[in-house]
Amino acid sequence: MYKIDNIDTKIINLLMEDGRMHAAEIARRIGGISERAVRYRVDRMVENQVISISAVVNPKSLGYSVIADVWLEVESDAILTVARKMADFENISYVACSIGETDVSVQVLARDTAEVYRFVTEVIGKVPGVRKTTTSIVPLVLKDVHQWKIPSVFVEK
Repeated sequence: MYKIDNIDTKIINLLMEDGRMHAAEIARRIGGISERAVRYRVDRMVENQVISISAVVNPKSLGYSVIADVWLEVESDAILTVARKMADFENISYVACSIGETDVSVQVLARDTAEVYRFVTEVIGKVPGVRKTTTSIVPLVLKDVHQWKIPSVFVEK
């Protein structure tokens, strides 16, 4: 497990604010650290897969204003096959296998609820191995994975 300290956490939080922030600006805002040390720490965290730096697309700005969570009950011998098939669809932003009442959960992005309905009934529901789907429209997202911050319990002082 990677050991993260307070400086790493501050760097990460600043990069979450603006992923294009220059090392010099990060060093200035943190204080007491050089630009070179910031670059070293960022490179080390990327290399150790603690962080990745990438663009995050805003689906709503492209007209995909409806988000739906869809849970799938799947034949037991087809769970991974169905999950991989779901990952191939461009309008699915999240796929996970789960343990519990459902076997696979996905998040569908659509332009309207009619598009969600068509996709769930005519595409997902017809994938071999899918027995049942349960869909919930998500009207409001308060926190998403790219907004998750490192819990203080993991930060070395």
